[in-house]
Amino acid sequence: MQRRFVQLDVFADRPGAGNPLAVVLDADGLDDATMQAIARWTRLPETTFVFPSPSPTASYGIRMFSPRREVPFAGHPSVGTAHAVLQAGLVQPRDGLLVQAGIAGELPLRVEGEGSARTIAVRTPRARVVEIAAASHPQIRDAVEGLPRGALPPALVDGGRRWWLAEVADEATLRAASPNWDAIGRLALETDSMGLCVFARSDDPVYYLAVRAWVGAPAQFEDAASGAANATLAAWLASQDALPGDGGFYRISQGREVGHDAIIELRVDDAGDVWSGGRVQTVIEGVIDWPSTDGT
Repeated sequence: MQRRFVQLDVFADRPGAGNPLAVVLDADGLDDATMQAIARWTRLPETTFVFPSPSPTASYGIRMFSPRREVPFAGHPSVGTAHAVLQAGLVQPRDGLLVQAGIAGELPLRVEGEGSARTIAVRTPRARVVEIAAASHPQIRDAVEGLPRGALPPALVDGGRRWWLAEVADEATLRAASPNWDAIGRLALETDSMGLCVFARSDDPVYYLAVRAWVGAPAQFEDAASGAANATLAAWLASQDALPGDGGFYRISQGREVGHDAIIELRVDDAGDVWSGGRVQTVIEGVIDWPSTDGT
């Protein structure tokens, strides 16, 4: 059975700047093993699968897979999938909102603008501060060794995905840093986290923070643009009364160190919820012809 298939670049104003995503738009009937096989084959950070709405309040159902496993929530797949279903004409916003239904529950996405200027932001799961690290914390100490610290202490924050967050003293040092993968891998495994997200304040006129997200396990790589990591960072900054920008809104730059140039928009609303989003570029449109494990 042929199913509509797109590949996108998320948090990008042009192809190649953001984080790639594959979307299978007609996933009804695909089993878990088949979806995992497709995600393994695309070899992209995530592949999403769109299903009919499971409830009267949701616009559509979604499941997300990395090449290794199913993912309960991630930011760039949420934003990219919303773009794909709008572009395919499968749904229309209600009062400027879509609602995706997945493992993380029903999450709204705000849609603003039209065409190439359209931005989409997902309201991310509520984050909580798990731990604020003391200077003697062995794993975080090793992971940030050699990086001059910023004003805030390192913290472990869980917002659907669990990240260690550490402020670096300045943007130039952050961008020149080389991750200590052995230490970051231990940090991720021993604290049940994704790894280390480091950030620095910026004087750039477009963005307020430069961010790098180093995934420590099960694979080790630098994320080109992570909506979920940046949402946990926004929640942490809000909890410390340290948000940049005005009125809870700011932009970050991520991915230049790995050949990308993403801009992610963050907003902390009056209720304390974090919205993570940006623009999306469609790169490939077509069909995927992949039988399910029962041969259909």
